[in-house]
Formats: sequence, structure tokens, C-alpha cells
Amino acid sequence: MGLLTQILTLPLAPVRGTVWVLERVVETAEQEYYDPAPVERELAALERALLAGQIDEETFDRREDELLDRLDEIRAHSARNGQ
Repeated sequence: MGLLTQILTLPLAPVRGTVWVLERVVETAEQEYYDPAPVERELAALERALLAGQIDEETFDRREDELLDRLDEIRAHSARNGQ
């Protein structure tokens, strides 16, 4: 940008700054949402709970299906974005 453009768009600087911050927040939130590690840890904890007798087979199956669906969603997102 030239000096004249910077001077003329100076009143928009707070808006550009806000947009930049919001973009970083969304980026960070997406990284956390599409991180498979917490889902994998929850699957392991679920299996430990089943083996320890803390949950029944039906609860395990239902929750395992939910977590595996979530992992499929994460993997599909990663494949679409080339990660």
C-alpha cells in the first residue's frame, strides 16, 4: 500500500485489526476442534471404563459410535484441507 492509501484508509484500521483478531480466533478454534488427539484419548478412557466395569456394553457402544463418527469427521476435514 502506498502512503496515500494508508492515510485515506486510516479510519478503517480498527476494523482491519478486529477482523485480523477474529480470523486468528476462528483459526485457533478450528485447529482445536479438528484435533484428533482429545477424541482418541476419550476413546481410550471409554475402553478403560468398560474394562473396569464402570459402564455397561450398551453405553460403551453408543459412545464409541459417537466418537468414531467424530474421528471420521476430523479425518475427512484433514483430507479436504490437505493436512
